[in-house]
Order: sequence, then C-alpha cells, then structure tokens
Amino acid sequence: MDRFDLAIVGAGAAGMFCAGIAARRGARVVLLDHAARLGEKIRISGGGRCNFTNLQGDRLERYVSADPRFARTALRGYPPARFIELVRSHRIGFHEKHRGQLFCDDSSERIIAMLKAEALGGEVQWRAPCSVGSVSVREGGAGVGHDARRFVIETDAGTLETGALVVATGGLSIPKIGATDFGYRLARRFGLKVVETRPALVPLTFDAQHWGPFADLAGVAMEVGITASAQLAAPRFLEDLLFTHRGLSGPAVLQISTFWRPGEAIEIDLAPGASLATALAQARATSRQQLSTVLGELLPRRLALAWLAHQASTMPRLRPDARIAELGNRDLDALCASLQHWRLEPAGTEGYRKAEVTLGGVATAELDPRTMQARAVPGLYFIGEVVDVTGWLGGYNFQWAWASAFAAANAVTPG
Repeated sequence: MDRFDLAIVGAGAAGMFCAGIAARRGARVVLLDHAARLGEKIRISGGGRCNFTNLQGDRLERYVSADPRFARTALRGYPPARFIELVRSHRIGFHEKHRGQLFCDDSSERIIAMLKAEALGGEVQWRAPCSVGSVSVREGGAGVGHDARRFVIETDAGTLETGALVVATGGLSIPKIGATDFGYRLARRFGLKVVETRPALVPLTFDAQHWGPFADLAGVAMEVGITASAQLAAPRFLEDLLFTHRGLSGPAVLQISTFWRPGEAIEIDLAPGASLATALAQARATSRQQLSTVLGELLPRRLALAWLAHQASTMPRLRPDARIAELGNRDLDALCASLQHWRLEPAGTEGYRKAEVTLGGVATAELDPRTMQARAVPGLYFIGEVVDVTGWLGGYNFQWAWASAFAAANAVTPG
C-alpha cells in the first residue's frame, strides 16, 4: 500500500494548486482524478483564455454563501496580487478585459501548464484517470494528529493511505467535462452538512408562450441594468444582456442568476444611464418621425419594434407607426417605465449543462475558515467550488479556488 502525507481528490484549479504548494513545502503528495484530461474547466473558461482572477477578487461582498464572512480569512491570506505574481513568474502574458477581469493573452493552456509545472516541481505523484471508491479512516498509531489518524482510499488503481485528505472535486456544473457529486457524497459520509445545490452563473429560460414576442430577438445584445427584485440583498449589475430563443443570457443574466429564486421576478432597465424621458421629449418637440423610428435610435431597432408591438395590447397609443409629436406626457412616461422597469418571471434556468458554477455545497459551518479543515474530522479538507462559496462572474471563483487551496496546503504543511 502506498503511503502519502496528503492525497488530493480532484485535479482542477484548486486541486492542482494545492498539490503544488504542499509538495514544494515538503509533503509527499498524490493527486487523483477520474478524468484523463485534467483542468478541463480551466481550459474552456474565458472563451479559452481563462479569466484566472479579478483585481478585486478579495472583496468579500462579491461572494455568496450561507455565511457571508466565511471566505474573508482565505481571501486575505492569498489575495489576487499573489496569484498574479505567480503568473508573471511563469512569463504568462495577460490583460485586463473588463472591470478588473484578468485573461491570458493567448491560451488557457498556459495556466494549466503553470499549475502542472508547480506540482511537478514538488514531485507530486499523479494518478489519472483514477476513480475513487471508498474512503475510510484508520485510527491508532503512536503519533498524534495526522500521524495517528490515516485515511484509507480505495481506487481502481489500488489502495493508498494518507495522513490528510483534501477534496477538490468541484460542483455539478458542466457534467459533460466530468462534473460529479463525489465531494458532497463524501462530506455526508463523514456526517457533514451540505447546503442545497443549484446551477449558478447560468442563462435563464422563460415559458415558451410568454416568451413568444421576444423569441425572434435571439442574438440581440445590449448593456442593461439588472437586479433580482425580490431579493433585498441582491446587487444591481450593469452588464451586457443577450436575447436567446429560450430566454436571456449574457453576463448580466449570468450574474443575477446567482441571486434569483424560482417563482420570483427579475427587473431589467433596458436604457441604463440614459435620460430616456428627456430624449423622447426632445424628439417629440422637434420631430415628426414615427415612434418606432425614434425608439430604434435609442435601443437596438429589432428590440424597439418588438417592444412596441408587445405593448400594443395594454398601451394602444404607443403603436409603432404613431407620430411621436402626437403623444402626450402620460404616454411617454408609460413607455419609459415599461422599458426601465421591465419585470419578468423566469420559468427556470438552462441547468447544470450551461451553468458556470454550482451554488451551495459543503456547509461552511462545518469548516475552519483558517484552514478549510472539517471541524469534526481532523485531516479532512474541502476547497474550491465544492464548498458553499460562490463568486460573481469575472474571475472571482478562480480566486476562491487559489485562496482556499493555499489555506489548506499551508495547514497540512505548517512551518
């Protein structure tokens, strides 16, 4: 039976990073993963360029958890600047794309290669593809702590024993690249609570009948303001929205999907930052154009036409061919209100197959925020997406992976 100081299940972002740190600090580490091709989620992220962190990635309010304070210690212990320094040391070019989001100049493969190089530099042993079966604990021995308690891991490549076990198996999002519920099952096996999971950073869908007036707008994109109107703590995002055949997508909707709950409405401002009322009033005073022409200059034209057609049943004076000069203040006020306070209730989401992350996971109340160790099971750690910590879109979830992995690696290999 092979014996290790640390076994890590899951060779994604958090797992590889944790392995490299712990091994370079002197631990004998084995990294296990059921996939033959490692780091697939890194590979496809950011359109293939990996949004590996955010300059504001240590801002606690940009993470969602049952305990909003849990992530503070790890994020402070390993802020974005530390990972950026590592990226620079490997001579990986990167750039800021949008609101602090950092992307590789060329390919996500550079980040995967960096993580592998760090792990190999510490002589991490790799076992992949390798499926983990049972995990048990053997108590006893003359030592204390991890020396007295050993985890016995049965795999299809043989049995191994380890003093510490880190679970970095991620969530349920994007099952086609290998997502499983292994981490949640293992947590429950050891008596730990798991916060109910659901897809996050995911497109929203609508009932086909109600979405009919907008289905032909698929492909229309624009910047909007968006919030989850029923959630008082939900932030208001200013991001791009994308119409699809089944509903709404784009960064704006991905962001708000984390806060939306079934049965609730979202509210969208289709003309954020613009003085829509002023623009329409000026057009009325100076133009004889049709309303559809005027509105088509303020919004994407396809949306303007669809919007007026949709509103015709409740606001018949706002027909597309109406002359704007003939409309009254009440008409224009009603039009502005409908555009800037568009409330609609999604029927659901595109599910885990399109979700970028999983909301929920191993309950933070079960873990020590300084080390990521299970309070009731010494030597057992959970890091990354498997934990009930979910970041905003834009590099925050990768930053949580790095920070939680760093915390666990240092706890396993103190000094």
